[in-house]
Amino acid sequence: MKEIKLIKNRSDIGAGTRGSDLGIDAIEIAAINKNDDYFNLYAYENVETENETIYNKVNNSFAKRIGSVVNVCTRLSNSVENSLKNNTYPVVLSGDHSSALGTISGIKAAHPEKTIGVVWVDAHADVHSPYTSPSGNIHGMPLAAALADDNLDFKINDVSEETVGLWDKMKNIGIEGQKVKHEHVVYFGVRDTEEPEEGLIAKNEIKNYSVAEMRYRGFEQCVKEAIERLDACDVVYVSFDVDSMDCDLISKGTGTPVSKGFDIEEAIYIIQQFIETKKVVCFEVVEVNPTLDNKGNRMAEAAFDVLKAATATITEKMLS
Repeated sequence: MKEIKLIKNRSDIGAGTRGSDLGIDAIEIAAINKNDDYFNLYAYENVETENETIYNKVNNSFAKRIGSVVNVCTRLSNSVENSLKNNTYPVVLSGDHSSALGTISGIKAAHPEKTIGVVWVDAHADVHSPYTSPSGNIHGMPLAAALADDNLDFKINDVSEETVGLWDKMKNIGIEGQKVKHEHVVYFGVRDTEEPEEGLIAKNEIKNYSVAEMRYRGFEQCVKEAIERLDACDVVYVSFDVDSMDCDLISKGTGTPVSKGFDIEEAIYIIQQFIETKKVVCFEVVEVNPTLDNKGNRMAEAAFDVLKAATATITEKMLS
């Protein structure tokens, strides 16, 4: 029987604010406070971070700290690849969402011949590139790197040669070239985007199931449709950013909180339905930031509820 392996990546240098490096510990504290021994049940490894680079003078202003993000994503990619090759099931807990590029790269490196589907449960589309980013924060770019899409149709930044070189390196982590095709990405809950992202999404007809659409049409119907959209994919990666949930309902304990999101049960339903297909080979939770939480440790508690429910379904459907 396969075992779950927790891969803990406390990197937060892709975000605009510090603090998501504490997110994993906050989730562990949430478990302890519930008298839940979840974190004693599974083997784990820690990915080496470079969080101290937050204090360096930023040279690559359209892709801040990109050299260190490349290093951390490369390490995470190696961890995920090794986990899959060693027949363990990687559950990734990360700080900021730039980590997703490392995770996807690791999945592709372990399964180079397979087609990867991506389920992106998030308030943000994360398809900026250094050429389009208004902030330069790389947690808004991981999917663009995985898609190998610079989105030059919407270019607003003149990017330095050094940044271009590092961005190319980022797009080739794990295995060279595009990891995921545009038609194999499905969004859930994306509601805070900029024009370049909207252009890329429209051009490539990437489907976003908004919270309003799902509540109107029904979660069962929308998720069934999304599963069919990824029918051609051999394996699926589910990325769960806690800001997909409603910050007014839950808390503001995440780097970029957005109102009108999912509640906990809705997020769990989406994730569990995909795991039930038996295609999901990796699940990731990101962007808990306890330093921004206006309700104690509420966001981490919500993240733990989702993590625990997803893990139970993984155990039942993938590992038994």
